[in-house]
Amino acid sequence: MAHCITSSVLDIFRIGPGPSSSHTIGPMCAARNFMLNAASMDRSKLSRAKRVVVDLYGSLALTGKGHGTDRAIAAGLFGQEPETCDIDFMHSLLRDPKVGYDIPFADGKIRLEASAIVMHRRERNPYRFANAMKFTVADGEGASLYEEVWYSVGGGAIERDCGDESEGDFAQPCEVPYRYRDWGTFLRLSGKYGLSPAEIAIENEKEIAGCTEEDVRVRIRRILDAMNDSVERGLSVVGTLPGPLRLERRAEHVRRLADDASGEFGLLARLDAYALAAAEENAAGNRVVTAPTGGASGLFAGVVHFLRNDRNVPQGKLEDALLVAGVIGTIAKNNASISGAEVGCQGEVGVASCMAAAMIACTDGLLPELVGVAAEIAMEHHLGLTCDPVDGYVQIPCIERNAVGACTAFNAAMLARLSTPGKQKVTLDEAFAAMLETGRGMNAKFRETALGGLAACALCD
Repeated sequence: MAHCITSSVLDIFRIGPGPSSSHTIGPMCAARNFMLNAASMDRSKLSRAKRVVVDLYGSLALTGKGHGTDRAIAAGLFGQEPETCDIDFMHSLLRDPKVGYDIPFADGKIRLEASAIVMHRRERNPYRFANAMKFTVADGEGASLYEEVWYSVGGGAIERDCGDESEGDFAQPCEVPYRYRDWGTFLRLSGKYGLSPAEIAIENEKEIAGCTEEDVRVRIRRILDAMNDSVERGLSVVGTLPGPLRLERRAEHVRRLADDASGEFGLLARLDAYALAAAEENAAGNRVVTAPTGGASGLFAGVVHFLRNDRNVPQGKLEDALLVAGVIGTIAKNNASISGAEVGCQGEVGVASCMAAAMIACTDGLLPELVGVAAEIAMEHHLGLTCDPVDGYVQIPCIERNAVGACTAFNAAMLARLSTPGKQKVTLDEAFAAMLETGRGMNAKFRETALGGLAACALCD
C-alpha cells in the first residue's frame, strides 16, 4: 500500500512548553539538533566559531515574539529539550536585549546576542514551508562556517531541509502489522481482523518502537498525567497572563461558579473550566501536551480531565481511547495538516475537537464506525476556522476557542450516538480533504500571521 502511515500515533502528543508547539517545541528541538550537528564540523572551523545567528521566516517571524519563539530557540541552543526543559530558565532568557549569552559549544563556547535572532517580517520567505528557520555558526567577522535550514511543520514536529530530501520527525517506512493510509482503510482492517481500533494501534506501536504493550501504555500514562497536571495547575493560578493584552486568567473563577451550579450547566461549566485552565497554562508558556498542537492543548486536556474526574472513566478505557484519538490526529497530519501556518486554526482546534470527539465516543463504547462519525461531525463544523491571534499572542481568541471546541466534541459524540451506522453522507477522510482544500484557499493573513481577522479588527484596549 502506497503512503501508509508508519509513524507513532503517540507523536501527536508531545510534552513541552507553550504557547505554540510550532513556535516553541519545534524550534527548541531544531536549535538543539543544529548545535549537536554543528559541533561535528571540521576542527579548523570549530576553532574559528564565535557566534550563532538564527533567521526566522513566515509566521515564526510575524508572531514569534508573542509566541516565545526566540526564548525557545535560545533554550534549545543551550541544549534544553521540550519535555524536560527548565521552564523558569527558558522564561528568563532574552528579557534584556542588551544581555548576551556564552553557550557551551564543542570544547568551548559560542556567543548568542538577542539581536542575532532575526525575525524577517517583511522579506519573502525563500524556503518551501511557512515556518522556516536558518541556523548559522559564524566566525568573528560574521562569515558563515556552518548552516542548516529547519522547518517547524506542526504539532512540534520538525524537518531539516537537505535539498531534494529532508530528515526530521517523520519515521522511515517500516513494516507494521496493520497498514493503513486513512480512516477508511483503518476501519476495514478492524473489521477484517476482528480487532478493536485500540488493539490495531497497540500492535503497530509495538513494532514501530520495538517495545512491549506495557511500554506503550507507560508512555500513554505519562501523556495522560501531563495533561491532567496542566489542568490542575491552571485551576490553581489567578492573575494576568504575560503580554500586552493584560488578559486575566478565568479558569479558577469559572471552576468555582461551576461547583456551585447543578445539572447540565454545572457539568458544561466544569468542562469549560478544565479547557480554559490548560489553555491558560499554554498561553503562559508553561508545560502542556500538544493534541495535536500547543494552541489546541487545552481542548483535549480539558476533555481528558473531565472524563477522568467527572465521568470516572476507568484508566484502561482512557488509554485505549487516547490511542484511537492519536490515530485520527495522525491521519489528519499525514493527509491534511495540523499547522495553523498552513491551514489556519481548523487544523489545530478543529483537529483537536475531532480527536476529542473520537475519544469521548470510544469511552462511551460506540462502534468503531460511529467513532469516526463523531470525529467527522466535529471536523466538519470547524471547517474554515482561521488562525488570527490578537497581537500574536495565543490568548484571544485561542483560549476560549479551546473551551468551545471541547463542548463541540461532546455534542459531536452525542450526535454520533444518535446516528445510524452506514447512514452518514460525509466520511472523516472527506472532511480532512475539505480541511486541506479550505486551508490552501485561505488568505495568508488568516493563517497564524496575526495580519487579519480578529488580529486586525479587535482593539482589545
